[in-house]
Amino acid sequence: MRAVRSAARSATEFAVLWLISALALVLTDLALPGVRLHAVPGGGPLSTVPAALLLALVFGALSVILWPILVRAMLWVGPALLFIGAFAGNWLLMVIAVWLVPLATVDRARDLLALSVVLSLVGSVVAGALASRRDDTYRMMLVRRQRSRLRRSGPPATGTDDPGLLCIQIDGLGHGVLRRAIRDGVVPHLAALVHQRTHRLVPWHTDWSSQTGASQLGILYGDNHNVPAFRWYDKTRDAVAVFSNPADNAAREVERAHRGGLLAGGASRGNLFTGGADDNVLVVSRMRGARMGGGATGYAHYFADPASAARTTIRLVAEAVREVRQAHRQRRDEVTPRIRRGGLYPLVRAFTTVVETDVVVAAVIGDLIAGRSPVYVDLVGYDEVSHHSGVERPETLAVLRKLDAEIGMIVAVAAQAARPYRIVVLSDHGQSQGPTFRQRHGATLEEVVLAACGQPGTAPQPGAMGATGRGAEGLGYVQASLRMPAPAASTAGDPRTPVVLASGNLGLVSFPQTPGRATRAWIDAHHPGLLPALTAHPGIGFVLVARDHGGSVVLGPAGSVDVREGVVTGEDPLAGFGPGTLDRIRRTDGFDNVADLMIGGRYRPDIGEVAAFEEQVGSHGGLGGPQTVPFLLYPADLPAPPQPLQGAEAVHAVLAGWRDLGRR
Repeated sequence: MRAVRSAARSATEFAVLWLISALALVLTDLALPGVRLHAVPGGGPLSTVPAALLLALVFGALSVILWPILVRAMLWVGPALLFIGAFAGNWLLMVIAVWLVPLATVDRARDLLALSVVLSLVGSVVAGALASRRDDTYRMMLVRRQRSRLRRSGPPATGTDDPGLLCIQIDGLGHGVLRRAIRDGVVPHLAALVHQRTHRLVPWHTDWSSQTGASQLGILYGDNHNVPAFRWYDKTRDAVAVFSNPADNAAREVERAHRGGLLAGGASRGNLFTGGADDNVLVVSRMRGARMGGGATGYAHYFADPASAARTTIRLVAEAVREVRQAHRQRRDEVTPRIRRGGLYPLVRAFTTVVETDVVVAAVIGDLIAGRSPVYVDLVGYDEVSHHSGVERPETLAVLRKLDAEIGMIVAVAAQAARPYRIVVLSDHGQSQGPTFRQRHGATLEEVVLAACGQPGTAPQPGAMGATGRGAEGLGYVQASLRMPAPAASTAGDPRTPVVLASGNLGLVSFPQTPGRATRAWIDAHHPGLLPALTAHPGIGFVLVARDHGGSVVLGPAGSVDVREGVVTGEDPLAGFGPGTLDRIRRTDGFDNVADLMIGGRYRPDIGEVAAFEEQVGSHGGLGGPQTVPFLLYPADLPAPPQPLQGAEAVHAVLAGWRDLGRR
């Protein structure tokens, strides 16, 4: 009887979808002068209905049969055709449908495209509406997209009572921002977890390098040693390492392969690293040389559904237009601080907030249906918009609300999965806001350093400060995800020219002409004006430099701190950065690849503002403010993590312990 009811329900849904699609064709015939459905003689007002019914049926059948083949072809040719092809593919299917059943006359190619897009969108909306009227709302929307894939590969065994572990990372969302979003009703699904007391919300504290690369490496592998920043100059290779580069990320994983990883036997979705998982979708470390349709991307499985392809592509365009409009509104209303948001950024934002989210969420739904564990997914949209719009601006909170809806969908599917799941929601870092260093002081950090070294006319180095400004992090992720050619790894060029890099309000200066770590005595001898210029600059809070006789010192405008002993001379330059600051610096000071100068941008605790060395309104990567305080939202029946929870490696230990509770 259950099979009969299921078949009857599917037949009813098919009939409803078919009839509404036919109605959409009739309305399109009335609205578009260039589209004319053939009428039945003597049929009166309903004379075009038969043609609409047959054309909708044929178009739907062709979509099921031919669309997966078209998607594979588009992915094979290259990423540039992926979204253009969503329109072209629907147009081609409509051409074939009109040719097979010549019941419509279309004057122009664009009218044919409009006809095909209308049918795809109607199919998507109706399918969602049908699913939303039942208790298994979200599952029915996405399970069908996974069905053929699961039949081909065979799902892992799901007949187990052992709880699986699903970790959902909201990239860049600080603990304080989340608390206010819960209070103000911005994230109703996350708020429900807290208010119903099924989950507990606690903060954790990042390392000095408060950014996704260091945090994810620590969380997924329990080891983020030798990660001083999002990008740093590697003297051994005379190149800049950056976490949006698939080759660099793969190298970081190889170094930690012996540790196994948090996700061994599970799945990694939208992350920088696999975490030991063999099943990966949009994972940057696996993007090098991967075809667009390969396992590291996951596009083919998602875009094989024509309704998904059409909906995501149109939402991509709408999001880009929305960004242009919102940027104009900020300029019109003279909102400050703000940055320029042109160039490729509208498309970068659209990719991270729409395409990446759609693809990885669909993959997670498939994981829940298949019973995979552990699963770790990164939703990056909030972080990207926060960089450019601001940490709690209206458009940023609107993106956060959409991510909350995606999490609500995942939670609903997990509740209906054959295997029970423990769902942990966390972030990798927060963000701090403020006018940029250049806006405050009229020059970039690179220009300040080069001027102090007597090289004011030196051109910007490829891949140094000139390429680390607005959009660089998101653009690098998009380039990796779409297998687009990224700029070659930067080299120092003239070894006498310092390499100046930035990760938020953390600056790194390296001197290629000295093979080891340059000491204070060496720097004073070769660039006598540099340290005085940096420590006296109003936009710089402190500078970490090695001593000639061993050990290191943190220099400030009116005092210093011995890193090893903690002895303060004069005024403490770290006083305003909060507890634990010296411990963070001491740990980074012990890295093999610590930069010759590690520069902490000034932080104003009275207003909670930093001045990023990159062109970003909201930034992270260094010290000061909420950027170092992400959150952990975990099921109340799990053992409580230690408090304070310090460092990504400590988070790994907590998650690994929770994961192992579900194993027998």
